[in-house]
Amino acid sequence: MLIRPGLHNYLGRAALGLTLSLVLFSAAYTQVKTPIIIVPGLTGSELINSKTGEVVWFKTTRSKVDDLRLPFTANLAKNRDNLIARDILRSVKIRLLPRVDVYGGLIDTLVSKAGYHEELWNTPSVKGGDGAIYVYPYDWRLDNVENARILIRKIEQLKTKLKQPGLKFDVIAHSMGGLLARYAAMYGDADLPSGTRKPQPTWAGAKHFDKIVLLGTPNEGSVAALDALVNGYGVGGLKFNLPFVQNISRFDVFTIPSAYQLLPAPGTFRALDENFEPININLYDPKQWTKYGWNTIDDRGFADQFKLAERRAAPAFFAAALDRARRLHEALAVGGSTKAGISINIVGSECRESLDSIVLFQDAKTGNWKTLFKPAGFAKKSGDKVSSDELKKIMFGTGDNIVTKRSLETDTQSRFAGAVSILESVSSKFVCEDHNKLAANTEVQNYLIELLVGKVVGQN
Repeated sequence: MLIRPGLHNYLGRAALGLTLSLVLFSAAYTQVKTPIIIVPGLTGSELINSKTGEVVWFKTTRSKVDDLRLPFTANLAKNRDNLIARDILRSVKIRLLPRVDVYGGLIDTLVSKAGYHEELWNTPSVKGGDGAIYVYPYDWRLDNVENARILIRKIEQLKTKLKQPGLKFDVIAHSMGGLLARYAAMYGDADLPSGTRKPQPTWAGAKHFDKIVLLGTPNEGSVAALDALVNGYGVGGLKFNLPFVQNISRFDVFTIPSAYQLLPAPGTFRALDENFEPININLYDPKQWTKYGWNTIDDRGFADQFKLAERRAAPAFFAAALDRARRLHEALAVGGSTKAGISINIVGSECRESLDSIVLFQDAKTGNWKTLFKPAGFAKKSGDKVSSDELKKIMFGTGDNIVTKRSLETDTQSRFAGAVSILESVSSKFVCEDHNKLAANTEVQNYLIELLVGKVVGQN
């Protein structure tokens, strides 16, 4: 059959147009994996001395040069030492014990099972915007707002390097890292409002994020933080992410602003008297700490631990740290993530007994208040005895042995707000695991791959 020249040209142009359309269609629907940022929790980043290079955390012995204690004044932003964050903790080795996985196993699983690859913030490759993993080590002792703002700046600088201004990231945030990630999304690179102004989220950081996974995050805080500020930690006593080997005293914890920001959020704290009736205690009022014998400044050993200038600054620092923590909780309690186009996803545990309430009673001889952070039996003023088993039922809730399920899901705050959930979470996943092992849990890792990539591990 003969084809006229005009028809031949027409068919040629049509074929070319079809080819271009197919190429563009293919490019538009090429599978690109959203890059991931892993934000560790309290103690989850390695800290080194910037001048000597000495590893101060994680380390089984206390540094003789620069330990974890921060200098302090009423201006929290100026309280700095020589420690800086170098990397997240991938695993730790404690003397003769087997090596313990922290976040390294999670990264390895994302690489081997889901095809991700790790990149560096300062020197990303041409594939830095596709299926990349960026870890965010930070000085976990410092104010969470400051670390959230630094994260936003790092993201913006990275997007400039990649020349991808519209790039979004998925976030896997463990424990306290979830508070940091939430603030970054809600307020971007803005500080907390000053004075009595109420926080109003701008969602300035939302443009950087797609999905945020809150992995065991104490969204309403944790009573364990109060225990740490009152009692410190001994060997094997860390109750956030990793087992402490160093003896971390209450004097050390006193200097760390982030510890205060893990206290139970306003309105969520549960304190009971000897008859198990609720006591109204404002955790953010220093006078309450003095009344119940919790204030580290009143400790007999305080003068031996700090210099005169620090002792004079201590009351103002303490009040400022508590106030900052209160305002952070209030800023996060506003909620409303779906309005910003962010998908909040909750992952945690609901099978472990987790401290949910404290019990207070006055010593019959001295009249001083005694605080129970553990279910230890005692005698009431009437002489009636309360057993440990009875206390256990009252003091504990379900969770991951540190963070209660109600804190992770913001149950109490949501009821106050009259909302189903102030987080407006779109999914939740619960496994049976301890808080410090959630990131290393295989079931959690496989779920994260399914959530972020849509791939069910073990299937094609």
